[in-house]
This record gives sequence, structure tokens and C-alpha cells, in this order.
Amino acid sequence: MSILVQADACVGAGQCALVAPDVFDQDDNGIVLLLEPDPQGPDLDAAIRAVRLCPARAIALAKP
Repeated sequence: MSILVQADACVGAGQCALVAPDVFDQDDNGIVLLLEPDPQGPDLDAAIRAVRLCPARAIALAKP
């Protein structure tokens, strides 16, 4: 499962970077940066949580 982000939809809440810091970061403006598009194990679990927490719905899961 891979992660997709729509940076133009991001509102900079930062929940993704807080719950999955190995998968997401934020740029200087607070916009989401995808560090790991294909997380595994605990990072995948954290990324799924980040998808659910994103208030802008700027993060999605993509099944192969």
C-alpha cells in the first residue's frame, strides 16, 4: 500500500508529522512532505492513522 499526498490541499495542521514522523514532515510553510511513499510495518500503521487524522483529507492510501 502506498501513500499519496495533495500538498495543495494541506492546511498545515501537522497531525501527519506528529503521528508518523518517519513517513511525513512539513516544509517551512507547514505543508506536508512525503518522506516514505511505501511505508511498511509500524510506519504503515502510523501512516494509516495520519490519513484518518488529516483535517483537510490531503493524504490518501493507494492500493496497488
